[in-house]
Amino acid sequence: MKQKKLIIFMPSIEGGGVEKNLFIISNFLATKLKNTSLITASKSYNPKFKKLSVVNPRINTEKYSSRRLKYFFCLIELIKILTFDRNVVLLAFQANLYCAIICKIFNVDIIVRSNSSPSGWALNFFRRNIFNLLLKIPKKIIVNSKEFQKEYREKFQIKTYCIYNPLDLKIIERKSKEKIKNNFFKKFKDLKIIFIGRLVDQKDPQTFFKALKLIKNKVKFRAIIVGKGIYFNSMKEYIIDNKMNNEVKFLGWQNNPFKFLRSSDLLVLTSKYEGLPNVLLEAVSLKKFIISSNCKTGPKEILDNGRGGDLFKIGDYKDLSNKIITYSKNKKKYKKKINFAYKRLYRFDYDINLQMYLKLIKEQIYN
Repeated sequence: MKQKKLIIFMPSIEGGGVEKNLFIISNFLATKLKNTSLITASKSYNPKFKKLSVVNPRINTEKYSSRRLKYFFCLIELIKILTFDRNVVLLAFQANLYCAIICKIFNVDIIVRSNSSPSGWALNFFRRNIFNLLLKIPKKIIVNSKEFQKEYREKFQIKTYCIYNPLDLKIIERKSKEKIKNNFFKKFKDLKIIFIGRLVDQKDPQTFFKALKLIKNKVKFRAIIVGKGIYFNSMKEYIIDNKMNNEVKFLGWQNNPFKFLRSSDLLVLTSKYEGLPNVLLEAVSLKKFIISSNCKTGPKEILDNGRGGDLFKIGDYKDLSNKIITYSKNKKKYKKKINFAYKRLYRFDYDINLQMYLKLIKEQIYN
């Protein structure tokens, strides 16, 4: 049977957890499957893709911040390809519903990798019904946590395939050992906190900064913020207004966050919703304690309902502050939780989860 070509679709690459998985999964699939290509508007990331051909729109969209614009021009490229060649399977990491509609029109199979909990995007009756209709188009939908899978089943009555994020422990360990210039934590012996993530509504950085304000006069701490986003300037102003300049440092986006994670004691995640947050897996792999919002989906699953770290209610900065204070006074007691979480990392085995991707996609390519 003739092998179909695989096209991976990811219009906007922004350097987050989804992108990390994109690089790993795409490069792996390209070594196992002939004629694998990627459509993206983010041309600067082309060197990250080693063994697959990359299709960029002719118009340079990188100067624009709008995701929708990047989606539009990448969808045009997809339509051009499908107009002349329909012996294709599409793996969509982004713009999933737009892709699904186009694939339906061209009678092409599509596999969707859903990246975040429906609680973040199926917010009302109208949207749920639209998603319920369009999510029946893909041949397969991949999710990255069992809780995520349960949400799809309950909200849309749709079967999904759960494949955990493949965690490359060797790369994390190697990169974490790189030296840090002007290390904000150097020679600081008290509590060292790190926040890694985009400063956007989904990540709810306000809850983190409100908690820091509450602990300011109770705990000696330093905190570094790795990430950028629409709240970057307002959060810097908040720190200045609350006189925490000496305790908090903004590093912006970092190509290698692992070295900063390694130098910290505690990682805090305050998201309103997720899929399976890579940053928690990375913190566990470096044996750092985690305090995370109990958002859908992922944190509860990674931390085994609190056996591998602490969970707090979304937006509850008072509880978060109490948990930070308690941890700072009893660090040694939390080593059991850290070790428990580390022992459970086998679920995210690099090779096993990549082989699951390959098996699922092969079924469609040779169908």
